[in-house]
Amino acid sequence: MDALDQQLIARLRANARASIAELAQALKVSRGTVTNRIARLERDGIIVGYTVRLRPDASPDEIVAWTGIAVEGNQQSVIRALLGEPGVAALHDTNGRWDLLAELRVGSLAELAAALERIRKVKGISATETSLHLQSFRG
Repeated sequence: MDALDQQLIARLRANARASIAELAQALKVSRGTVTNRIARLERDGIIVGYTVRLRPDASPDEIVAWTGIAVEGNQQSVIRALLGEPGVAALHDTNGRWDLLAELRVGSLAELAAALERIRKVKGISATETSLHLQSFRG
């Protein structure tokens, strides 16, 4: 990936519904360039899907959890697999005990169990630890 790919991905992260024309204008390239780059990023498994972001209070019954993940081997292949997991809302590279921290958002405990089962089966993941979000405090 070059700097243009990274800028394109950043714009799509901010607004995945941006039109090709809007992206091309913002990046100062042709619409064909944007279309071709998005197609390549999807084909290469860099972009694995598009999603909707909701306000934290928009889904009060949603279950939120954080999973610490230890990786053995190729971390990039694990990251690609996790970014394709529908229960993973965000994925972070960390230091310390865990290599990655995944924010999980699901509709039920059964969905959480299924997501964790799929995550544990990803080749290269050697251990996980999950904590449920109970409540937030704001000062």
